[in-house]
Amino acid sequence: MNAIYKVQNYLTKSKPAVFIFFCSSAAFLTYCSMYAFRKPFTAGTYQGLSLFGVDYKVALIILQLIGYALSKFIGIKLIAELTPQKRVQTLIVLMGLAFLSLLGFGLVPYPYNAVFMLLNGLPLGLIWGVVFSFLEGRKFTEILGAFMASSFMIASGIVKSIGLFLIQQFSVSEQWMPFFAALVFIPILMVGIWMLSCIPEPNQEDISLRTERVPMDAANRIKFFKLFWPGIFLVVAIYVGLTVFRDLRDNFAVELWTELGYLKTPWVLVFAEIPIAIIVLAIIGSMILIKNNKKAFYLSITLCIVAGIFFLISTFLFEAKLFNPIYWMILMGLLMYLPYLIFHTILFERWIAFFKYKGNLGYLMYISDSVGYFGSVLVLLYKNYGTKGFNWLPFFTNTAWIIGVLITILGVLAIVYFRSKETPSKA
Repeated sequence: MNAIYKVQNYLTKSKPAVFIFFCSSAAFLTYCSMYAFRKPFTAGTYQGLSLFGVDYKVALIILQLIGYALSKFIGIKLIAELTPQKRVQTLIVLMGLAFLSLLGFGLVPYPYNAVFMLLNGLPLGLIWGVVFSFLEGRKFTEILGAFMASSFMIASGIVKSIGLFLIQQFSVSEQWMPFFAALVFIPILMVGIWMLSCIPEPNQEDISLRTERVPMDAANRIKFFKLFWPGIFLVVAIYVGLTVFRDLRDNFAVELWTELGYLKTPWVLVFAEIPIAIIVLAIIGSMILIKNNKKAFYLSITLCIVAGIFFLISTFLFEAKLFNPIYWMILMGLLMYLPYLIFHTILFERWIAFFKYKGNLGYLMYISDSVGYFGSVLVLLYKNYGTKGFNWLPFFTNTAWIIGVLITILGVLAIVYFRSKETPSKA
């Protein structure tokens, strides 16, 4: 404990660059490691296997998503009420449960091991809220969140590449591959959690700039919902669309790249995400330069609208064969991840700060996530039972059209709504 106190004291007195580097590294390492517990199984194809008439890989993804979605509903209460003293303990317990579920997936024979993917999703869906609670409510939250969010884009490709590497080079079975991929990341996870435990709480300057962040009990959550329910509905609807699209692109990246004819090596899954991560990181991180919470809040929604418009333009050019498939796939990632991570790092953070509401963004994030992942489950079920005779790529492009229209229209309506909620004192 003395070492933790010494590091906390050092960070309190350190230069901003040192503080930012330490905190963002802690969040990145922890959340990147979480992906090693969640995503490697999607690198498998599980050819010839099925569960209740559903392709086995799709069934595993659906089961994990169900667990993930359920955890988001749990998180509306658990994360909103989480106190700083219980963060580290909660992280260790949740990751431990996820690791044991992967062990069960390897030990229990097909098809009975499928239930362990449901159990795997339950604890992992709570990790984001715990990790981000160390970062929110600070003058540097955007850049800290941006570095953490970059793990969304990079880690998924890395852990799936490691999964493919274990299968191809070490002949690890698809059933055991997720466990061993997670095992590789345990030391990194432990380092990340320890670093998070060393981060000091927000200081007075942070509180004055971003409003004090406190646990939200049931009464406080109901009060907030009644105050902003139309806005919550609009932004959650946007987020649902982004979550569905992200899950399609992420979970079936191998299939999509294969249909495009570019999956020459497993490392394409990593290289395709690196330019996306750099650009998104630069845009979101630069938002700390905007001190005015009102301007930053509306700019975050405007960026979502712009992304929606370019969704439509780029998909039209791709289908007209006027756009290189590689560039289109990368651009789809950029246009999806930018607004998706704006929700995680800017929109909710500045919403609370702009309207000066004492609470935390975990409540808003887990409302959005719970509905978003439930939507992903419904789309996968529709794909499996409601459609036949076409591959993932056409389904993906059709979804891109829908998401583009959704983001654009609802984004404009959200700006109109929040304008109506302003008062002269908050303008």
